[in-house]
Amino acid sequence: MRQALSIFLMVCALGLAVSVEAIAADFTTPTLQRIKETGKIRIGYGQTAPFSFPSGNGEVMGYSIDLCRRVAEKLRARLNMDSIEIEFLPRTPSNRIQLLKEGTIDIECNSSTNTAERRKSVIFAVSHFYGATRYVSLAKNNLKTLADLKGRSVSVALGTVNVSEINEANRSKRLNISVVPVESLQAAFDMVADGQVSAFAMDEVLLSTMIARSAHPDDYAISDEFVTELQPIGFMMRLGDTEFAAAVNEALGEIYRSPEMVDIYNKWFEQPVPALGVKLGIPMSDVLKQALADPKPIE
Repeated sequence: MRQALSIFLMVCALGLAVSVEAIAADFTTPTLQRIKETGKIRIGYGQTAPFSFPSGNGEVMGYSIDLCRRVAEKLRARLNMDSIEIEFLPRTPSNRIQLLKEGTIDIECNSSTNTAERRKSVIFAVSHFYGATRYVSLAKNNLKTLADLKGRSVSVALGTVNVSEINEANRSKRLNISVVPVESLQAAFDMVADGQVSAFAMDEVLLSTMIARSAHPDDYAISDEFVTELQPIGFMMRLGDTEFAAAVNEALGEIYRSPEMVDIYNKWFEQPVPALGVKLGIPMSDVLKQALADPKPIE
């Protein structure tokens, strides 16, 4: 009996060792090589329309997703593959970098702000958007500036740059704001709707989309004053994955300079958002036009 148990434990240990070794081997294999070998690219997506979100029938879509689908096709051609499978994996603001580090996803296709601090942990692709941070509040409260938040509470989503941004504004302007971190963007927005906090700080485009999708859009107002000015937004890739990042940037450069880029942008920002039916009416900024015309990684 003891001998049988010993053999069983040895087999389990061996199986675990093989499993761990297989995971490690997959993790250390260069991404382009693994894509070629498996025929699959793993893309992380969010719940952040119009950049990336699941539709009612489960299809993952959005401005960022349209771009990444085209990147995947260009990688397929580059690697001389007959086909390439895209595996979409959900990520949250708080786990997105960890999923990259662990090798669960190859690229995060959403709307992550490119900051010097984040570049210590990931590689950013050439920017596909520029966004500024504002805050949303109930229109009846008539909050327009940062000074209007003095002594009030503000929700932020964990894992976003908005946490540090609102904390910095709080310190520098001595606003005595009570900052309330929560797990998701929707939870942070709902706290404003329910009157639990006075405001929610986030990228102005995402705020516009959330307001448009709410039951009573007229109940909300976006601040006149910025929390931060325009900042670059890009796709995140694993730190050290330089060959893959170079291939992605080359593909994006071709897409950005192509005639269809304006149509891709207009589809999500100038026309009614597919599957949502809301129209944001956000024309392409001059800063973004310049960035797309001459795409360069931010060091």
